[in-house]
Amino acid sequence: MYGFTTTLTGLSFDEALSKTTAALKAEGFGVLSDIDVQRAMKEKLGADIPPYRILGACNPPLAHQALQAEPDIGLLLPCNVIVREEAAGRVVVGFLDPQTMVGLVGKPSVRPVADAAEERLRRACAALGGSGPASV
Repeated sequence: MYGFTTTLTGLSFDEALSKTTAALKAEGFGVLSDIDVQRAMKEKLGADIPPYRILGACNPPLAHQALQAEPDIGLLLPCNVIVREEAAGRVVVGFLDPQTMVGLVGKPSVRPVADAAEERLRRACAALGGSGPASV
């Protein structure tokens, strides 16, 4: 598994996006990047897809620790969080599991950082109050 998700119902996409950003902030994560996949697919391919955003979430102290443990880990940062509309009033929020980094890097010194990041991201996921979490 590479991530975990929760499904929010009864919210608009924008409300779910705002709630997700607030839950991340409460756990010390800022959003460094916000990729509007829906807009990119429309502009580049003329394809219409439901709202879909990729948030690049970063907790600076944890990122610093990770970079100290493995300088090239920046290839795997920041932690990606997706917010995608599955249907009207039904939005899936997915979080990359930081343990994936440990498996890719293969350095035990990264594990404590991944453990701390995973704990915070799982709390953010739970704080959203959706159905889940489910593993992906």
